[in-house]
Amino acid sequence: MGPIHWARCGELTLLEDTTGDKTAPDDYLERRALRRGSAGWLLLTGLGVAYVVSGDFSGWNIGLSKGGFGGLAVATVLMGAMYACLVFALAELSAILPTAGGGYGFARRALGTWGGFLTGTAILIEYILAPAAISIFIGDYVESLGLFGLESGWPVYLACFVIFIGIHLYGVGEALRFSLIVTAIAVAALVIFALGALSDFHVDGLNDIPVDGEAFGSNSWLPYGLLGIWAAFPFGMWFFLGVEGVPLAAEEAKDPVRSMPRALALSMGILVLLAVVTFFASTGARGSAAIQEAGNPLVVALQGDGDPTTLSRFVNYAGLAGLVASFFSLIYAGSRQLFALSRAGYLPRFLSLTSRRKSPYLGLLIPGAIGFALAAGTGDGARMLNIAVFGATISYALMALSHIVLRRREPELPRPYRTPGGVVTSSVALVLAASALVATFLVDKEAAFIALAVYVIALAYFAFYSRHHLVAKAPEEEFAALAAAEAELERD
Repeated sequence: MGPIHWARCGELTLLEDTTGDKTAPDDYLERRALRRGSAGWLLLTGLGVAYVVSGDFSGWNIGLSKGGFGGLAVATVLMGAMYACLVFALAELSAILPTAGGGYGFARRALGTWGGFLTGTAILIEYILAPAAISIFIGDYVESLGLFGLESGWPVYLACFVIFIGIHLYGVGEALRFSLIVTAIAVAALVIFALGALSDFHVDGLNDIPVDGEAFGSNSWLPYGLLGIWAAFPFGMWFFLGVEGVPLAAEEAKDPVRSMPRALALSMGILVLLAVVTFFASTGARGSAAIQEAGNPLVVALQGDGDPTTLSRFVNYAGLAGLVASFFSLIYAGSRQLFALSRAGYLPRFLSLTSRRKSPYLGLLIPGAIGFALAAGTGDGARMLNIAVFGATISYALMALSHIVLRRREPELPRPYRTPGGVVTSSVALVLAASALVATFLVDKEAAFIALAVYVIALAYFAFYSRHHLVAKAPEEEFAALAAAEAELERD
């Protein structure tokens, strides 16, 4: 479909296709339909936790090498506040616009086509790169556990993508139920780990990292000074990174207006509890210095340099379950974001076609192929996760801004759920997201610039091509068109 223009018709404002596209709206959307009513609040809550749970098993601990116990603790509190504020804002937005576009759809309504594409692209960077990174971590776990004699490498990465994308292709209901089961195993393991580790808790182990005397404001709790807090932001995010993807399931949810706010709040509450017990139990059991560079900090916290114990073996296997849960759910999120952008014409429209089982098969297969190629070609999971964090922070800032704009510009818009604190809450999320974005350059400048380059290429594609080929019949575009028509009628 080509460019569109406004035409007055009685009391309505209509969209006309200036290129004469004869595709019937019903036929276009029928070929791009998801299975509605597949997920209730429980499956959505499980999805929200699944996105994140692998971050409790590893990754966050590297923040200890950036800010020490105190620096990472403060960073985690601030990033937790950012996610909580963002989740409250998204709960309101998802009740207003319950579409598969998620954050892109919210930004499209509030910030226009450019804002929608900027947000959607940032989310895609996060949800395509993160599964690629996690497949590498799964390979490392498989090798360390000696499963089937396999070594970490492309055959393991390929098996991950083939098996789990295959489940997604079979059906969303089956996929989310599988995700819930694996997530429940991982969460149970974290609770059992905490009970075991806290039995050997030592307060003096929290701040045993040597102090850098040259760092401004350094002490035993902030061994790398005040700047260490800022540098630890991206690692404090690991306890929550991905929970914002729950609204991407809106079109497949049962009663999304009610279930989305409930699932977002419950997911965030569970993640906060897991973050607190994991952080304190790990550092107190073995000391911050011992786990700051560990690839499997929970196992190190339980056994140190000694022989494996029954509990440490169990936690090690459960860590693999956590990685699988996050890998599986992030594939889902990436496919739905790609589906929504394609359906609206921001990306090639064939990517949003769905199968007989109502799965966006190309939206699953193509990102999966890209993710596998990146994993097999680079083997650098940490670098890809840092790129994913860069994309995530941009999307957070734009989603928070979208909430502020809609509150100011459309105060009378029906809001079945209202964000506690209103624009103050989303303003806090905006400021903290911008701070986290800058912090990504402190952690890995090369990753941040790689992500920025990808972003610039995507924007060039939008500027010169896809913004002239948007699909007026797509739900997000119809929402925006209706809002524009109502505004024009009010001016008249």
